[in-house]
Amino acid sequence: MAVEMSPKAKRYYQATWGVDILGVKTVSSGLMLRFSYLVLDANRAKVLNDKKLNPIMIDTKSGAKLVIPTLEKVGQLRQSSTPENGHQYWMVFSNRGTLVKPGDKVDIVIGSFRASGLTVQ
Repeated sequence: MAVEMSPKAKRYYQATWGVDILGVKTVSSGLMLRFSYLVLDANRAKVLNDKKLNPIMIDTKSGAKLVIPTLEKVGQLRQSSTPENGHQYWMVFSNRGTLVKPGDKVDIVIGSFRASGLTVQ
């Protein structure tokens, strides 16, 4: 999953948040969007895995806010264990009605963390 991100933005996420953003990809025939990231510094990346925070994906075109669905027997479709360096993590957002399509831009907001202008693959 390739991410169109400037080297400056890539360095910012690595230095500030301790993550390398791997991207946003459509899954389940476009009904879900998977945000993936690689943890480089577990201490700085803690906010992304914080169970108390509710991540939101914002479609930059429409302003629509997508959330992570909670399934009865599984819970939220995200990894919220304590992050470890070198491990890849993900979270899946509901895209009911396939509002967001490949090529669209989205922002991910988790507490004080914000990844802006990610292109959906």
